[in-house]
Amino acid sequence: MVYLMSKAFVAISSFVTLSLVAEVVRAQTPEFLGELLIRPSINDNKCLTASSNQDGAWVVLQTCTGAASQKWTFTGGTVRAFGNKCLDVTDGLDNDGTKLQIWTCSDINNPNPNQGWWYNKWDNTLDWTGRGKCIDVTDGSQADGTRIQIWGCWNRNPNQIWSTGYMPNALPDKSQGDQYGTNNCGTGSSQSSTCQTAWINSATDFCLYAPPWPAAVGESERVAVAYCTKSGRGTRTIPDGTLTGVHFVKTPEYVQITGTGDFTQLNIPQGDYGGELDNRGADGKGNPIGGLIFGNSFADGLQYNEWTEFISDNLFCIRACVGPRAKQLCNHIYDVMGCWWNMPANYASGVYEQCDGEPATPMGVYGTSTWYQGVDPTPAAHPAPASSNCTPLPTVSLTPALRRRGNEGADGFMKKREPVPEFPGATAAPAV
Repeated sequence: MVYLMSKAFVAISSFVTLSLVAEVVRAQTPEFLGELLIRPSINDNKCLTASSNQDGAWVVLQTCTGAASQKWTFTGGTVRAFGNKCLDVTDGLDNDGTKLQIWTCSDINNPNPNQGWWYNKWDNTLDWTGRGKCIDVTDGSQADGTRIQIWGCWNRNPNQIWSTGYMPNALPDKSQGDQYGTNNCGTGSSQSSTCQTAWINSATDFCLYAPPWPAAVGESERVAVAYCTKSGRGTRTIPDGTLTGVHFVKTPEYVQITGTGDFTQLNIPQGDYGGELDNRGADGKGNPIGGLIFGNSFADGLQYNEWTEFISDNLFCIRACVGPRAKQLCNHIYDVMGCWWNMPANYASGVYEQCDGEPATPMGVYGTSTWYQGVDPTPAAHPAPASSNCTPLPTVSLTPALRRRGNEGADGFMKKREPVPEFPGATAAPAV
């Protein structure tokens, strides 16, 4: 009996160990596939850059161009540029402030500990494996040519938060494993498109994610596709007459669109109370898996790594964030609280407008406290932030995408969600 129990214990221990190893390996790399840009949260338009294709070349910040020196692959616990050059800690010194370089990658059977990196996809940090050090923007400088260093990891340090992604003119066919649709979508338009690349530019130029076939939002969030107000991006289009109110706001930290419509024309069943789509999802892949959003508001063709959208049969809101507070301002953890609570704003029907605005208080944050969904009592939504310089528009209808910003271009990966009253606990819509 003792022997049998020991064997069982060994088997269980081995299973747990293998599971932990598998999880660590999975967490070592971002969810995005292929050659990736690595961008600091302090400035989304800057990229981690190898200054040349030579051993010992400095690793610096540079304005993103999508050059080969800015394309990195996560392979076997290393981060590589130019195919065979690895992100490397100079001389292996683990002192805070040691600068980074690239160096020819070591043999996989004899790995160089100076070249081992672990990407934490939840905190968006890039850790030197086993050393407690993270890649860090020296002094938080955003200037081109700023050298990149290592520093003791602290997940609230914006100099250590890095997002991964793409230029819009160099998109892969699929950006994630298990993805239903495509990201390299071409230049046409089709109501059967499976494009999952979206854009947010203005009140007249934006996209929403919605089901690819008639289905509740909560049942199709993993496979949602892009519907846009502009043709020519390879997506489906939002039919004229669908949108009955659109309110676009640009703030220093995000762009946001709220409004009303008949979204049964986007395959959402009448009476569906809707749900949330976002860049993370429960497993870090996002809803939809492989969904990418770009825009020109802060830099041409900038990828928004943090975004959140709610949509039901008659209401929508979408926000895409930049900067150090992007994760807080585009928080995705309040998935049943709905538009009115997550994004207090103008939702009036019959009004189409484009405004400047002040940033909102991050959803769920009340002074020094953070409220978490499901905890009683539910606090009221924050007041809608101030807006200004609003320009009225006669309507929003389908028009061609006049200027191209690049090649904008297994189903069944669905997560069931029980029908619930419309965003329970949320603040009611204000009387109009």
